[in-house]
Amino acid sequence: MLLARLGDRSIVFVGLMGAGKTAIGRKLSQMLGLPFVDSDHEIEAVSRMTIAELFEQYGEVEFRALEQRVIERLLKGGPQIFSTGGGAFMNQQTRLGIAESGVSVWLKADLDLLMQRVAKKPSRPLLQNPDPRAVMARLMEQRYPVYATADITIQTRDERREVIAAEVVEALKAKLIESELASERNPG
Repeated sequence: MLLARLGDRSIVFVGLMGAGKTAIGRKLSQMLGLPFVDSDHEIEAVSRMTIAELFEQYGEVEFRALEQRVIERLLKGGPQIFSTGGGAFMNQQTRLGIAESGVSVWLKADLDLLMQRVAKKPSRPLLQNPDPRAVMARLMEQRYPVYATADITIQTRDERREVIAAEVVEALKAKLIESELASERNPG
């Protein structure tokens, strides 16, 4: 039922680094039998450079332009599940593309949880700073109002992946049924 309603759209995870987009995306992929793609891994494959190297060599503006092109291409390959980098959804063109060809799911997390998780991966370019917690807090302030425009918001927390992924499935079912009913009421 869920897959039939999804059609050829992708399920696109958005949110800050450490929110669990890749982990929950992979779990959802297993649950629904859909392929999983990580846009950051695709960017690294296309460029033959790591995200950190791209930031260092070309800067954030060039990185974001490449990220937008990769996500546009990925959106054409639905149905699938994919995670995006933390800044991807901030790009208006990317948001429009996701709205047209996907269902966006924001994994919302609190600052303590994000910091606990990103401490395990010190290579994140935006956190190469003497006060990474302040950087993360600023990113939350800037990005959360934009992330809030996603189709679905799921509060992520220190819980098993299966639990969060099951919540995503239930929210997707509700959202897709709601969208179907709305288009039946307004056919045109």
